[in-house]
Amino acid sequence: MTRRVALVLVVVALGTLAVVAVSLAHDDDNPEGIQEVEITEYQGQRLGSVDDFRENSVFGVQEIDPLTYALLVDGLVSQTDSWTLAELSEFPRTSKLVSIDCVEGWSVKALWEGIPLAALFDAVDVSEGANTVIFHAVDGYTTSLPLDFVLERDLIIADRINEVVLPAANGFPFQLVAEEKWGYKWIRWLTRIELSDNADYEGFWERRGFNSDGFVNGPKFGP
Repeated sequence: MTRRVALVLVVVALGTLAVVAVSLAHDDDNPEGIQEVEITEYQGQRLGSVDDFRENSVFGVQEIDPLTYALLVDGLVSQTDSWTLAELSEFPRTSKLVSIDCVEGWSVKALWEGIPLAALFDAVDVSEGANTVIFHAVDGYTTSLPLDFVLERDLIIADRINEVVLPAANGFPFQLVAEEKWGYKWIRWLTRIELSDNADYEGFWERRGFNSDGFVNGPKFGP
């Protein structure tokens, strides 16, 4: 079991006042603990904290073993493939400052770092007929996005937030950063990415009446 303690430090260096949040992760299998520093500002913009996210998962927080984890990419591809965390660490990486907006009325701006989905798609050679990306979580939760949207926005799957490893509550090892979309599109605990030609696919919340497009400047409900 992992326990997290957050501290706030005020550091004065060369006349500059800086505030950082120190996240101490203590694991029963690692009694010394692992210390990481969660940044609170980026490019002059104030960031939300990992502690600002509300726990609203459908099936509860999922605990994924990093030693056995593998991400599968399949469907309409020339070569189905899967990668361990060690193998995924070799893929290109990028960072994005993006806010997540939940239909419940809260939002958090954070710096997300991870793998561009385009890099994974290049590795499996997406078939010409694919038009939809279906995302699957370890608990059975699913959602989807148009392939063109994913590529045009250069969407990423993030394994770090505010320069700390993504906590389990935020979707370790990967959460989709679905910018411009409501939070129910930001799938956590991602284990499978399926390329499909089913443009009408409906995920968990979409089947329950939430808008299939999921744009934050659009309706929350309806087709």
